[in-house]
Amino acid sequence: MFINTNKLDYKTIWLLTWPVMLSNISQPLLGLADIVVIGHLPDSKYLAAVAIGTTLFTFIYWAFGFLRMGTTGMIAQLVGAKDGSSNRTVLAQSLILGLSIAAFLILFQQAIINYGISLLAPPKEVLEYAISYSHYRIFGAPAVLCTYVLVGWFVGNQTTKVLLILLISTNLLNIVLDVIAVNVLGLKVNGLAIATVISEYFGLLLALWFCRKMLLKIPGEIAIQKLKRLAYYIPILKVNRYIFVRTILLLIAMSFFTAQGAKLGTNILAANVVLMSFVTLIAHALDGYAHSIEALAGKAVGEKDLSRFHQFVSAAAVFSIFTALLFSLFFLIAGEWIITMLTSIKTVQQIANEYLPWLVILPLFAVSSFLIDGIFIGTTQARLMQNTMIISVVFVYFPVWWLSSDYYNHGLWFSLMCMYSARGITGAWAYYRLSKNKLWIN
Repeated sequence: MFINTNKLDYKTIWLLTWPVMLSNISQPLLGLADIVVIGHLPDSKYLAAVAIGTTLFTFIYWAFGFLRMGTTGMIAQLVGAKDGSSNRTVLAQSLILGLSIAAFLILFQQAIINYGISLLAPPKEVLEYAISYSHYRIFGAPAVLCTYVLVGWFVGNQTTKVLLILLISTNLLNIVLDVIAVNVLGLKVNGLAIATVISEYFGLLLALWFCRKMLLKIPGEIAIQKLKRLAYYIPILKVNRYIFVRTILLLIAMSFFTAQGAKLGTNILAANVVLMSFVTLIAHALDGYAHSIEALAGKAVGEKDLSRFHQFVSAAAVFSIFTALLFSLFFLIAGEWIITMLTSIKTVQQIANEYLPWLVILPLFAVSSFLIDGIFIGTTQARLMQNTMIISVVFVYFPVWWLSSDYYNHGLWFSLMCMYSARGITGAWAYYRLSKNKLWIN
């Protein structure tokens, strides 16, 4: 993989990545802020309720994460082909698709929330708070799904600095509103939900403003007729169906992790929430390189330049591995201190410290899975990405959990580690086969 790279390749990767990485990191840091605000309340049930509600909405929203990923791959290739009219049309089609899905979620919210929370099986003392939190969060659906589309569009157009401004501004507002809602107004769990929804709509308005400015520089016109008939949405749906299945499988795995933690008790659930915030931080940081390679690989394929494609992949791989090593070192040195900062509940601190070693080694096992996903998204090889996830979740994650269930929470973390490893191994094999047979360009 590490072939024919030069200083310009590394510079290009870094210039695209650092704004994405900082903006991505701001998202889990927001989650950490939620944990800090709610984690210092005297009862762990509030923290557990936010964990259940957040997991539910991670599942609901990221089930439609193809609105971000599919948009990026298609737009990146259109940028390479210099097709401004299709660039505008795909954006409009994706926004209409996002709004349609959001309307469905709000209309059927009662059934969706009740069924989703029942699958997560929270303890009785947590259930009421989790349901209440969820009924507020669902009204952010239009903002979240349309923002997914716009973020994918920005990345595909290689305007990643917009993401830095957009996400940091939104998340800083959310943090301020969290503190006001919980510590000043005393709204507890519902306060966090309301603060998040307000911030989500602020983020959408800001994204639309940036989008309008960018469209002034992109030639071409929207093909209005392609917005009116379902047949014109088929290319988007074909790419996105594989991403949808892949995302559902990943979310099932992560929700299963939360549900199994809940069965082990409220304190273990709360400790896993704290540690999973570390996992989210790792994922969002490494996704910075994945986002960059989505744009660059997609553009290279659109230009039919395989040499540049492999150069960018090689440079991104070097950066990703180095960053994973830094994360492992960081959690080894500062992990216990961070846990103490996140929650003042002694029992939760002790449990989280016991399982901290899993977080120290996780970046090294997970790093390749994020980068390869980025390659597949940018080149619209969504079917392969789906297949690697099927193998990793169905044939690795669940069997390993079943075999290691006698080790309780350690077995749960071990199965998660194996899933990440399997994603990386199967993805690397698919990358090798496509490169050997020169199948990246259709």
